Amino acid sequence: MSNHIPTFQYKISLGQNFLFDQDLLHRLVDQTQVGEEDIVLEIGAGRGDLTQALSQRCSRVIAVEIDERLEPVLKERFASTSNVTIVMGDIMNLDIAALMGESSSFHIVANLPYYLTTPILTKLFHLNLPIKSVNVMVQKEAAQRVMAQPGTPEYGPLAVLAALRGMPKATLLVPARLFTPPPKVDSIFLVIPFFDTPQVSVKEPGLFYKVLGAAFQMRRKTLANNLVSVFGMPREDANRLITACGLDERVRGERLGLDNFARLTQVIHKYITQQTKP
Repeated sequence: MSNHIPTFQYKISLGQNFLFDQDLLHRLVDQTQVGEEDIVLEIGAGRGDLTQALSQRCSRVIAVEIDERLEPVLKERFASTSNVTIVMGDIMNLDIAALMGESSSFHIVANLPYYLTTPILTKLFHLNLPIKSVNVMVQKEAAQRVMAQPGTPEYGPLAVLAALRGMPKATLLVPARLFTPPPKVDSIFLVIPFFDTPQVSVKEPGLFYKVLGAAFQMRRKTLANNLVSVFGMPREDANRLITACGLDERVRGERLGLDNFARLTQVIHKYITQQTKP
């Protein structure tokens, strides 16, 4: 591993806010509970500082970086590090299943660009792969949205998906001044250990995601209004399906918990099946 790191100009448009404090980087790795036999997918390798800390603690690191300018930096730094693989590309466009190959299970660690936090987390939560945990550095507002409870202003699809897949918890508060260049807000290192199996049964995941999207399509509208809009069903049917779940027909989507969404998905699936019968 090379100790010489070429100079580099940060690109704010890519959300490049790097951490160089070695003690802090190792504290972050401590929170992930990554062990010496584990495989890690790192999203946003940057200069490779967190990559280096991870490589000292686990079996293998597959580090993804979008900025082509950093390719020579990373390849020089890890030229002699056998357990680090550098992959240049956009994580939103990469096939993660193909990337991880035959890995029996793996952790994900990332210092996410703030403007891509929701798209990347949504993609990760949708993956049907043996993920042990997702560990991400996000701005405080994003962490609040991931951990939000029903009925709060921050509550939305991201919180439901997080609750479906794991148990998110805020571990470390990282002040903006510790980043280079410093962002405008402080960050939270969010750790989400994944369940071996989801806490609720979702037999039709595609429909579940559609129901979830419909519920929050227009937050100020009732759930019934949104179901009518997205599924094209008569209002009477929407009201009937909602009350069949033990909910008030005037309820808004932001009031539903994970169990409610799972139950509503089952009811709508049965309704669609009946509607499509010859």
